Amino acid sequence: MQSSTTEFSRRTTLTLAVLLTITGWMNHPLTAEDKTKRPQVGDQAPDFELQSIEKQSVKLSKLVQDGPVILIVLRGYPGYQCPLCTQQAGQFLSQAKKFDAAKARLVFVYPGPAENLKRHAEDFVRGKSFPKNAELVLDPDYEFTKSYGLRWDAPRETAYPSTFVIDTSRKIKFAKVSMTHGGRVSADEVLKVLRAEQD
Repeated sequence: MQSSTTEFSRRTTLTLAVLLTITGWMNHPLTAEDKTKRPQVGDQAPDFELQSIEKQSVKLSKLVQDGPVILIVLRGYPGYQCPLCTQQAGQFLSQAKKFDAAKARLVFVYPGPAENLKRHAEDFVRGKSFPKNAELVLDPDYEFTKSYGLRWDAPRETAYPSTFVIDTSRKIKFAKVSMTHGGRVSADEVLKVLRAEQD
């Protein structure tokens, strides 16, 4: 039963991605202004302080003192729970022990309109297990998203799905911004980056 449910979920996600691509909803180019704001490999990641669902402060400059930070910017709540975000978060969480062994922390950013954002985020994490080295933080009204040049300012959009690997000096070692709903970085890709940094 479990395998058939997983297969159904995978097929549903792929079907949605294909439909969104065909209709053109998945493609939206970054503006010149976004590109200039967006942190690049080699840059120092701008510091930020966001709150977790439990209303705990999460500050980048503090987190990197204990090891690298994997910053995963989700689409958050564009009016529904994005199945591709659910899939990506699940994949990273399933590899949490490997990230912990690399002393890396997973930080998922969940952007959206401030009204009811916490409730939507609670729906998103329901059924997922967040270990001690992973947390979801809220970005109400896109303050963080805009500061990183990642705001996808279109109807029913929030942020460009993005992943950054940030080292203990806050230097960005890896960055990928997807201009579609898909094109997400996998957990394995990020683990390879971490291994290369440790060699």
